[in-house]
Amino acid sequence: MRLLIPAAVILLLSACGSNPKPLVVSPPAAPEQRERGDLIGMSASELVARFGTPRLQVREGDGTKLQFEAPDCVLDAYLYPPASGAGLARATHVDTRNRDGRSVDQAGCLAMIERR
Repeated sequence: MRLLIPAAVILLLSACGSNPKPLVVSPPAAPEQRERGDLIGMSASELVARFGTPRLQVREGDGTKLQFEAPDCVLDAYLYPPASGAGLARATHVDTRNRDGRSVDQAGCLAMIERR
C-alpha cells in the first residue's frame, strides 16, 4: 500500500506534463523591406545596368551594399542571398537620402541618379 500511493501520485503528475516542442533556431533574417520601389529583388548587375558603376561597394558578412549618387542625393541598395543560400544576392532594402543624411523622395532621387 505504501508504494501504491506514491506511484499513483507520480502517474497523475506525469499525465499533467506536456511534451515540449524542440527549439528551432533560424538564421538571422535579412533587414526589413521598408522601401520597396521597383528596385527590390534586383541583382547587383541589374542595378549597375540601371544606374552605372556604384560609387561604393561594401561587403559585410553575406550582405553587400551598393551606393550610387547624384549631386543632391545618395542611393544605398542592400543585397542579400536567398535564405536557401543558392542563387544571386538581390536587393532587399533601398534607402535614399541627401548628403546630410535626411531622407529624400525615392522616385526623385532615382531619376537624378539615372540622369547623371
